[in-house]
Amino acid sequence: MEVRIGVQNVAREIVVETDASAEDVEKTVAEAIEKAKPLFSLTDRREKKIVVPVASLGYVEIGSDIKKTVGFAAVAD
Repeated sequence: MEVRIGVQNVAREIVVETDASAEDVEKTVAEAIEKAKPLFSLTDRREKKIVVPVASLGYVEIGSDIKKTVGFAAVAD
């Protein structure tokens, strides 16, 4: 699952590949915001933890689990 996190006043977004489901990521974000937790964190597929201050969250984009494929088309002469 690809998750993109936008941080206020930062030009680049944080991209995290996680094994968590879309529902789990959404629940984690919602709980951090609703319960006024100071930090929002996710663990990526390599077991690295990404921590962002909740007050600085701009957006969280939750992608799909569908893998993108790259193909090459044959060109007819």
